[in-house]
Amino acid sequence: MELVYPPVIAFARAAFAVMRWRIGVSGAGHVPATGPGVIAANHVGYLDFAFIGYGAIDRDRLVRFMAKQEVFDHAVSGPLMRGMRHLPVDRFGGAVAAIDTAVAALGAGEVIGLFPEGTISRSFVPASAKTGAARIAMRAGAPLIPSGVWGSQRLLTKGRPPNWQRRVPITVAFGAPVDYDSGDDPADVTVELMRRVTALVDDAAATYPDAPRDAADRWWLPAHLGGTAPTVEEADRMAEQERQDRLARRREERRQTREEDRSTP
Repeated sequence: MELVYPPVIAFARAAFAVMRWRIGVSGAGHVPATGPGVIAANHVGYLDFAFIGYGAIDRDRLVRFMAKQEVFDHAVSGPLMRGMRHLPVDRFGGAVAAIDTAVAALGAGEVIGLFPEGTISRSFVPASAKTGAARIAMRAGAPLIPSGVWGSQRLLTKGRPPNWQRRVPITVAFGAPVDYDSGDDPADVTVELMRRVTALVDDAAATYPDAPRDAADRWWLPAHLGGTAPTVEEADRMAEQERQDRLARRREERRQTREEDRSTP
């Protein structure tokens, strides 16, 4: 019985209505009405999961998203994430366990959502992806559904202050499942997955109904579309630096834990 997810959806719908965000959804028919499915999307903003989940509502599906463990550890978001039966991912070594958990959820007929890039793309261009989505879908024999989301970077994204602007258009698109055979290399399947995700994002950006108001508002457009977002190369360097910083913090936390253990009588 779902006790948490329906009220959260009702709250989200009310918030979308108050903000008058214009959410356009296409291709929702590719989300299976019953049985398992893996939705793999690009990642441009912190609210992407909400809009992709919204896109699946017409199929009467509740998407269980894979999210970093830190979100589950938070005092506020943790109970909500667990109540909605989302799936935790330990970015520092729990990949196998996360895949096993996702495969088990698919075996129970759930729809799983994840972002194969692993982090928000500061360039707003789909980046190279990890193979987890393909591995999960292939192990479970589930449809692997590419998805593109666009416009959410204008509201809440990495490195920018929140912008609760009203009447912002949001585009959510689902594509046909990626074909694969059980003996295929997950890396090859991932390349095809991201090719399709990129095509969906390119189309969403090309048909997006809004344009920047002025030069200062061009930050949410990728560099190749004349915007001032970081280039793909710049974004890659920033992402690598963030990864190194996270590892350094994790090592320091472990060092402090060991010292505390040694000092405990």
